Amino acid sequence: MKHQNKYRKFQLQQENIATLERENSRFRRVYSEYENMSDELWSLENSDDKPVPDDFINAMILQTSYLEEEIEHWLIQFNENKTEIKH
Repeated sequence: MKHQNKYRKFQLQQENIATLERENSRFRRVYSEYENMSDELWSLENSDDKPVPDDFINAMILQTSYLEEEIEHWLIQFNENKTEIKH
């Protein structure tokens, strides 16, 4: 099995994610849920075990995409605030 990078989709934001995880408990919970769901989804899609209903996988994909959007929103705000502080 291939090892997945902890910051798969958000590789370029790794430092900002680490900062947000330290500073914001809600972000930490959301990001943790995103990581868990992403890992579980990857496992289900790449497993040779029992087949999983498409509806279940589609629901997980949808939930993961909502979490990604929320994380992206936080990262955008974080980057904007960092830029404002530097000026």
